[in-house]
Amino acid sequence: MKKDFFKYQAQTTPHPLALEISHASGSYIYDVQGNAHLDFVAGVSVCTLGHCHPKVVEAIQEQTKKYMHVMVYGEYVQQPAVDYAKLLASLLPAPLETTYLVNSGTEAIEGALKLAKRYTGRSEIIAAHRAYHGNTMGSLSVMGHEQRKSVFRPLLPDVRFVRFNAPSELQNITERTAAVLLETIQGGAGFILPEKGYLEKVRQRCDEVGALLILDEIQPGFGRTGKLFAFQHQNCIPDILVMGKGMASGLPVGAFTASRQVMACLRDRPKLGHITTFGGNAVVAAASLATLRQITGSQLIPATLEKERLFRKRLQHSGIREIRGKGLMLALIMEEAKMADFLILECAKKGLVLFWLLFETKAVRISPPLTISEEEIEKGCRTILQVLTEYKQ
Repeated sequence: MKKDFFKYQAQTTPHPLALEISHASGSYIYDVQGNAHLDFVAGVSVCTLGHCHPKVVEAIQEQTKKYMHVMVYGEYVQQPAVDYAKLLASLLPAPLETTYLVNSGTEAIEGALKLAKRYTGRSEIIAAHRAYHGNTMGSLSVMGHEQRKSVFRPLLPDVRFVRFNAPSELQNITERTAAVLLETIQGGAGFILPEKGYLEKVRQRCDEVGALLILDEIQPGFGRTGKLFAFQHQNCIPDILVMGKGMASGLPVGAFTASRQVMACLRDRPKLGHITTFGGNAVVAAASLATLRQITGSQLIPATLEKERLFRKRLQHSGIREIRGKGLMLALIMEEAKMADFLILECAKKGLVLFWLLFETKAVRISPPLTISEEEIEKGCRTILQVLTEYKQ
């Protein structure tokens, strides 16, 4: 299988981890040799309820018995998508009430950018340095990391960047600005939290000049930070909310939500202002609905903050300079990049899944399923401390 993987599948790096997967369940991934790997990454914040959660599997199986794909998005009324959008609206503050379902986070970003331009009639987009919003051409254009996007130019015109957590630069948002796009927690940059009052100041400036505020919750959304969405920790409601990753606990999905008035721009002049074949797929929507019901109908969301405290208590080591992030979206910042590499690769040999971040080379990602147990956290932390001690010897 590994030989065919390298021969027939396109690769994204020269040296993929290439773990040969047999199956996965709960907080564990099992390889073809039968070894169990404790998952501290959850498919990069995707498997919110762990691997193959019974409620999600049941929802998928029940929906596949009825129908899977019947028509492109927006034409037929399909119960799973309707129920999902309705439940989501009930959990969000006004005026966030209308949701457009797509296939991934980056596609949701593309739709949000189009919607902002169409609604405002403006062209300028303001994004943040070291931002990451996906890898399609529009999303790449608002990535704040030139090294990763320079070889793909030309990209979208009229995109400008400000420093995250720098209120002094908000004057760059003007009457020319269609939208300001920010991650509620900067992911690729190293899990950078917004400083107190920063998002409120961005909101105020957008209101002053008539620009829309788009918040990217693709990674921190769906309970990972102790709220359903991370913006709910702040006194700041976006005009457009973008989501993805953990939305369906393992299936490919994304969405963007806005007011009915704003979202109506995509249905006329021109008609089909944004279209997708598989967005709102009934099976994916059923998995999304099961995931949302499970995380909001249980104590999983508040428990993330208790689990964060346990991680911070256990991961005390001289090699860890700081722990960034919130809830179960954490990044260990090591003394040096080679130490981060060593930790990830050696833990992999010992049956613990860790991963890198995009831009911060000294960071090690910890974003396990929300369902991870305290015992599993303790077990994984012991492995991390063991490997760090080996590195120091």
